[in-house]
Amino acid sequence: MGIADKAKNAAEDLKGKAKEVVGDVTGNDELKAEGKADQTKSSAKQAGENVKDAFKG
Repeated sequence: MGIADKAKNAAEDLKGKAKEVVGDVTGNDELKAEGKADQTKSSAKQAGENVKDAFKG
């Protein structure tokens, strides 16, 4: 996994966490769900990259 990919995944995860917190504080369930979805997408990408790295090594 390249450094750029790691940075993108980390940024997407942080963005998702921020959305979730803001959605929770403001009572915006849609924003909260969107934040959770962003985090899930980031985790899936990271897992895929880890699998690729395992086969490269």
